[in-house]
Amino acid sequence: MALIKSISGIRGTIGGEPGTALTPLDIVHFVSAYATMLRSRNSGSCTVVTGRDARVSGEMVSRLVTGTLTGMGIDVIELGFATTPTVEIAVKHLHAHGGIIITASHNPGQWNALKLLNAEGEFISAGEGAELLRQVEKGHYKYATADMIAGVSVREMDQVHIQKVLNLKLVDVNAIRKAGFKVAIDCVNSVGGLIVPQLLKFLGVAEVIELYCEPTGHFPHNPEPLPAHLGDIASAVVKNGAQLGFVVDPDVDRLAIVNEDGTFFGEEYTLVAVADYVLKSVKGDTVSNLSSSRALRDITVDHGGKYHPAPVGEVNVVEEMKRTKAVIGGEGNGGIIYPPLHYGRDALVGIALFLSHLARSGQTCSELRKQYPDYYISKNKIEFSPDDDIDKILAQLKKSYSKAEIDERDGIKIDFEKEWVHLRRSNTEPVIRIISESNTPEGADLLAKKIIDEVKSIT
Repeated sequence: MALIKSISGIRGTIGGEPGTALTPLDIVHFVSAYATMLRSRNSGSCTVVTGRDARVSGEMVSRLVTGTLTGMGIDVIELGFATTPTVEIAVKHLHAHGGIIITASHNPGQWNALKLLNAEGEFISAGEGAELLRQVEKGHYKYATADMIAGVSVREMDQVHIQKVLNLKLVDVNAIRKAGFKVAIDCVNSVGGLIVPQLLKFLGVAEVIELYCEPTGHFPHNPEPLPAHLGDIASAVVKNGAQLGFVVDPDVDRLAIVNEDGTFFGEEYTLVAVADYVLKSVKGDTVSNLSSSRALRDITVDHGGKYHPAPVGEVNVVEEMKRTKAVIGGEGNGGIIYPPLHYGRDALVGIALFLSHLARSGQTCSELRKQYPDYYISKNKIEFSPDDDIDKILAQLKKSYSKAEIDERDGIKIDFEKEWVHLRRSNTEPVIRIISESNTPEGADLLAKKIIDEVKSIT
């Protein structure tokens, strides 16, 4: 059993005792705190948009969320099955005061979570999250009297989302249609199966091979879109002679790509390729988090722009994008954030922009990938005990590598000439995450091992 409360929401495994997992009582408690925060900032009527992925606990959680919000006097617009970016777009489109997305993203099926949005359809800020946690700690809520209980309406927003993507200047439907693409998709039996085939049809894709597009919530494989979990779609691409394959996670904010030969484009390179396409037409800067590939920096510099790193977390990337007026950004896990659409990771806009790029290039998917610099990431972690002084460890490393470029905004990232390593304390486990990157897999592993050995020698 697990329950994790953070400034961005609450997530955990379903069932068990309150306070140890995501139980009905925990859900009501957390939603009540969110509603209290919204009510304190809006003197009049208040509306919240909700949507959920297809996991089996979603309906139960959704009913609790809706009941709690209306019991707090907040009107609810239910989207039902909806992607995370669809809910984000809906909040602003419908002039709501906030949103709650019921999804545990890439976590396995026994997990669920509440992602909380502000009136812009973006994740609540660190300050708002801290305020929410204080409200949770106090546990004092004022529910509506019988005559003030709010109402519920139902909306469908998939077509609005799709149309907004199609309306983007850099989405080239004509080029995609002329290319006559055959595309395989894996939507892990969640909400992507409802909207991704529609999007591809409107984009002019000639044929779609659908894998796991029934929104049953029974994930056929680990839902995190990593190569180790994607053997089925790799085989389907080759067997059916598809030009490429797309894979999304359960809430459709991450996008992975499979080449025509069944090899993987690389989750870090989804953002790199889309950014390259955007920067060919729009000059400007880019942003990704500190643990993302250096390839984005290289592509940005090649186009005459400046790359800006941000601390890990979508809200941090968005804040840095706004500060720098970046034309595109995201995260190396396949998350594309394209401001002309909205400030949130969105696999649908990633699909549309990537297909436009591929169609205009006239290349195969694997040929396109070869255009970009090769970097390899190694992800490791070290467990620590409550007695370990993590700040001391990071300070010692900073001293040891004082001649290197160092970023301390999120743990410590040490940039060398041809490689980097990022150490940060996990928000969910008693571990230090160590992410390293070099121009060979062996180099990335060796750098990680060197740092791990140094950390162990300090402790």
